[in-house]
Order: sequence, then C-alpha cells, then structure tokens
Amino acid sequence: MKACLLAIGSEMLTPERIDTNSLFATGRLNEIGYDVRLKAVVGDDLDDLARAFSWALEWADLIVATGGLGPTSDDLTRDAVARVLQLPFDVDEGVLERIRQRFERRGRPMPANNRRQAMVPRGAALLDNPGGTAPGLWLRSGTRIIVLLPGPPREMRPMLDAVVRDRLAPDADGRLFRRVVRLTGLAESEVDGRAEPLFIRWASRPSPIRTTILAVKGQTELHLAVRTGDAASAHAALDAAVGELQAIFGASIFSTDDRNLETVVGALLRERGLTIAVAESCTGGLLASRLTDVPGSSAYVDRGVVCYSNAAKVDMLGVPSELIERHGAVSEPVAVAMATGIRSRARTSIGVGVTGIAGPGGGSAEKPVGTVCICAVIGTAERVRTFQFVGEREMVKVQASQAALNLVRLLVLGEDVHEWTERR
Repeated sequence: MKACLLAIGSEMLTPERIDTNSLFATGRLNEIGYDVRLKAVVGDDLDDLARAFSWALEWADLIVATGGLGPTSDDLTRDAVARVLQLPFDVDEGVLERIRQRFERRGRPMPANNRRQAMVPRGAALLDNPGGTAPGLWLRSGTRIIVLLPGPPREMRPMLDAVVRDRLAPDADGRLFRRVVRLTGLAESEVDGRAEPLFIRWASRPSPIRTTILAVKGQTELHLAVRTGDAASAHAALDAAVGELQAIFGASIFSTDDRNLETVVGALLRERGLTIAVAESCTGGLLASRLTDVPGSSAYVDRGVVCYSNAAKVDMLGVPSELIERHGAVSEPVAVAMATGIRSRARTSIGVGVTGIAGPGGGSAEKPVGTVCICAVIGTAERVRTFQFVGEREMVKVQASQAALNLVRLLVLGEDVHEWTERR
C-alpha cells in the first residue's frame, strides 16, 4: 500500500524550520506495511494545497497531512480537502464547545477565529486531540484514505499512534520489515557493482527483497526491505541476505544492527578492555567528539588533543621538528609520530594521529586539499594510510574521522587494512 506524506505550512519552506513529522510518520507507517513513496512540503496557498491533494489522490492509498488545521486565515488544509472532494462544511457543536471550555479553563474568552477549527467537511470523522484545540480528520474518497493531523509534534504523534493502532493496522496487509547494512572504506559505485547480482536475484523472489543504496558521510548504506505478514520468514530472509553481503564484503561491513561506527568501535574497545587517546590536527577534535558521543565512553577514552600548529605537535606530542621539516606536517611519518606520542603520554592501549588539509586553502600539487594521513598504533602493531578525500571542509573532516575510526576497528579486529583502503 502506497502512502504520501504532506507537511503543510509556509514556515516549513524556510531555512529556520525542519519537517520532523514525516520521519516519525514514515516509521509508524512502515511498521504496518505502508510504503511511503513521497514526502512533500506545501506552503499555505489554497490552490497549491488543492493541487497537491488532487495529485496524491490519483495514486496514493493513504495521504497523511500534518499542519494547517489551526484557527488563522492561513490554516487552509481543511479548505483544500473540501474543495478537492467537493464537500460542504458543517459546524460541529461538540468541537466548538470543547474549544470554548478549553479557553474558559484558562480564564480567557474564545477568539472568534477558533470557530474555524469546528468546521468539518461533511462525512469526515473526527480524531480526538488531547493536546490541543484542533481535532484531526479522517476522510475517505473511494478506496483512498486521507488523514489530517495538526502540525505540532506533541499533538501529532499521539494522534497518529492512535490512528495507526485503531484504524490502519487492523486493515493492513502485512508489515514492512527492514534491515540496514553499513559499510565504509569502499566507494558507493564499487559496493553497487559487487552487490548488484544479489539485488537482481532477491528482487525475483516470490516475497522480493527491495534494496536501496545510499552514500552518507564516509559510508555506504544498503537498505533491505521485505513485506510480509509473517515476521519469522521476514527475519529469516533478511538474515540470509545480510549473510550473503557479509560473504562478499567481509570486514568492510561494520554494522548490521543500526549502530554507527563510533558505537561499534566503542563496543570493541570495551569488550577487549582497551583504552584510546587521539591526537588531531585537521579534524579539530571531531574524532574525540564522536568517540565520546557514545554513553559510557569514559571506560575506554582517556584523552584527546588538538595539535593544530607544528609547534603544538612538537610541544604536546614530542614530534621531532626535523621530521616535520623533512616530510611536512601532512605526512605519514608525522601521523605515526603523533599516534605514538599521544599513546606514550596517555599510557593507553591505542594511539591515533590525524593530520591533513581540510581546505579550502593550503593545498599544493603534491598534497592537494583533502589529503589526510592517519595512523593507529596498538601494542607492536601500527597502521598508517594516506587518503585523498573530496568535498568541502566539513566533509573532509567527517570523512577523516570516519576513516580514523575504521582504522582503529580493523586494527583491533586484526584485519588486513591494505584491502579496504582507497588512495583516490
């Protein structure tokens, strides 16, 4: 069953506001088998809203709209739906009285424009809103369902939960089960090329596994989904699919259970009783921040230092000044000296050094912007690599922190990092 989500309000089209309702609604609808095919934000214009609803009604089994049910003249969701479905309005005296009493409890008279919230398209069912004045509305147009909910998340979320539980779930024809496989160290195109034969085979099954591939901040995600009414068979199919991917990609897969890389690395360090300290230049503390974003990270994170200048590398880490003069601050020898220096001073199991050129300036023909050298040391094992990242300054920093975390992960696991490293 296909669903369309409409976030309504001109304020949602400005840089200051973000539509979070659709994320919540997608999760709830997926759980009962609805496939969200489109999310859109529509401004407070009656003609635009009417066009959006008319178009969605041509193909979607379910339309969930949030916002535009307030009392002001720019709250036009009801008007747009009534126009499209050619329905007159009726005043619901029960709704009107509840709104009036809500204001009376606050010692205030009800403004006249709140009467708009009691205007109900004929034939619509009211959806109770315990947290606000605007009731939701449930309408049918043939086999299509339209659900109108208020925009404030504290009102919308419990109302949608009630709609899903009481009205949508009983008629759902199976749930959508999902699994996310996360990889790092491989380009999106390489992942797609190697996994494509599996995708084709999975799509031809009686209960097909649908796949989506995404490149996201230093990693590639494979989203797998299967629709069925049998949870056990869904989990078995997804488990088998993940196993096939692991056979192809091996240690490049770092998560199959929704954990991010810093959480995976943290769990490894905790399980093995290891501690870590990091020395950062171009990432400016981002690596330490990601490590300490994980609850309980104090069990394994000892310290992190930002040694941005050459003098700081010498003074704080003991990097020989002649090493910097000979190889440059952005070099594998300096990354090694940073990692061994922070590990020696912190007396931790693992030391990490990161040095690079985040841009937009500072690059050269030999070392262009995006060049980053990373080293991780543990015991007598040492791994150092040079990466050439692409993108703006923020993306270079994110990719560098991701590569550093992955280098630690593979070093702890004892994997051969030569195979996964890209020197692009």
